[in-house]
Amino acid sequence: MAQVTSSMSGVGGRYAIALFELANETGEADAVSADLKRFGSLIEESDELKRLLRSPVFTAEQQQAAIGAILDRAGIGGTTGNFIRLVAQKRRLFALADMTRAFEAMLAERKGIVPAEVTVAEPMPEAMITELKTALKKAEGKEVSLSVKINPDIIGGMVVKLGHRMIDASLKTKLNALRVAMREVS
Repeated sequence: MAQVTSSMSGVGGRYAIALFELANETGEADAVSADLKRFGSLIEESDELKRLLRSPVFTAEQQQAAIGAILDRAGIGGTTGNFIRLVAQKRRLFALADMTRAFEAMLAERKGIVPAEVTVAEPMPEAMITELKTALKKAEGKEVSLSVKINPDIIGGMVVKLGHRMIDASLKTKLNALRVAMREVS
């Protein structure tokens, strides 16, 4: 758990630890993960749902009723449904994304999967992603869970975060280093 401890602080971390322990005990960790991802995608697709989760304008009762209806319609029940309902009841829906990230990090660590994130200026071809994932797996000696983020500000190249290490091979960083070197010369 040493690798995950930084994401375990705060409200999200405490709730995620409790959910992970329960899901682990009942053997439902993978099912809970799938349900959390499904609920997360519902949130990403709906601005109204995002507002419901983050806005203090809605009462606890309004949030609970809306979340209950959404969970029922999406077919999310059991441990995950009960957990999300509890989060709504405790007025902690604003931290649900943090809870989900922390839960996923604990699950990945339990499975021996190292999280990796690559940031690129534009979308990468699928073959290149597969090649990068293979290289990271070889370097780490473990399975790698790779997420790709797009950030045009880096201009080109990539920034790779593997566990706690970061490799910055972005064009922006190289240009900044060149700019600093040129200032020192003049």
